[in-house]
Amino acid sequence: MRIIFCLLAISWTGLWLTPDQAGQRYFDKRRFAEAAATFEDPLWQGAAWYRAGEFEKATQSFARVPTAEGKFNEGNSWLMLGKYDQAIASYDQALKKRPEWKEARENLELAKIRRDRIKQEGGDLGDQKEGADQIVFDKKKEGGQETQVDGEKATSDAAVQAIWLRQVQTKPADFLKAKFAYQYANDAEDSSP
Repeated sequence: MRIIFCLLAISWTGLWLTPDQAGQRYFDKRRFAEAAATFEDPLWQGAAWYRAGEFEKATQSFARVPTAEGKFNEGNSWLMLGKYDQAIASYDQALKKRPEWKEARENLELAKIRRDRIKQEGGDLGDQKEGADQIVFDKKKEGGQETQVDGEKATSDAAVQAIWLRQVQTKPADFLKAKFAYQYANDAEDSSP
């Protein structure tokens, strides 16, 4: 009896809601991957993929939106993937359509700074995709406990951190400003005598 009820509920929703309305319900419930798979509107679909942490899929959805907002969001997705040249091109397209857009200009500048910094350093070491093989703590310093984490646990800890970071609700510009300020401060400390 329950199986029939579930099937009726699914068909009832399908009869009265458009795919975009159903997608909006999933989105509001923070079920972003389901929302993205349901949406037909590429702007909403891209937003859902972005919130789900699927930035490659988000860029594909946003690429289908020829507006300034579509290009801006496409740039944000490229930025999250670390593809700064593509992000710069997307922000340029957004600014051609809406030249006074402050956030697009700020994100464009951040993408250029990051791209130039990577070229100077020879790579982006801060966004490595691989976890550590082994984490070993200095046992000579006081204040900690003796702990050793193998490679599999280290990788899963990195995965948990990545999932947590995806759930942080902030503007990409604010996130990048904080990230670059932090990296700049660490570089200044490392280069000081």
